[in-house]
Amino acid sequence: MGMLDFLKKQFVDVIEWLEEPGQLAWRVPFADQEIQNGAQLTVREGQVCAFLNEGKMADVFGPGLHTLNTANLPLLTNLMNWDKAFKSPFKSDVVFFSLREQAGLKWGTPQPITVRDAEFGAMRIRAFGSYSVKLDDVSVFSSKLLGTTMGLRIGDLEPQLRGAIQTSIAAAIGGSGIPFLDLAGNQQKMSDQIKGEVDRAFKDWGLVCPTFFVENVSLP
Repeated sequence: MGMLDFLKKQFVDVIEWLEEPGQLAWRVPFADQEIQNGAQLTVREGQVCAFLNEGKMADVFGPGLHTLNTANLPLLTNLMNWDKAFKSPFKSDVVFFSLREQAGLKWGTPQPITVRDAEFGAMRIRAFGSYSVKLDDVSVFSSKLLGTTMGLRIGDLEPQLRGAIQTSIAAAIGGSGIPFLDLAGNQQKMSDQIKGEVDRAFKDWGLVCPTFFVENVSLP
């Protein structure tokens, strides 16, 4: 490699993410750049940063200022077969994730959904309310939702989350054994009942549902 080629090649020595509201994950766009040995990684409060190799999650860093070297990239070193020598500069996918709670999200049933009631059998109901979501398992979230995309915002996931909530409502009310009219008369009880199902559904994507509220239920 000539000196000119070497100078043209850019090396990354500072990695950080200035997160915007609503962002859940961001893949650092390195283009052809490579990461230097001794590069500085800044992870802010409420963030984690993961190094991936061919889609496999390797080393994960929590909040703080980290100097990148072999000692603190053991999994990546292993995946890349670097033996004892740190290959510098090196290429890796670096993804930041936000662990902040995304609050004030709305859910609703555009079409009435059918729920099974012990007393009245099949009933068609409409309902709406609010919920929040938070990233819980970075590895599951990365493989199930992020994939190879450059990043994800909460808006990208909302249709999928609302779909899961609608399915959860039918399961929660049908499986509760509590008569629908009792649940409809106690919105806190209904909210808690559905939240349990929603949490189960979200867990498959590495997410949790910290809050869930039913604000209105009606029989068309």
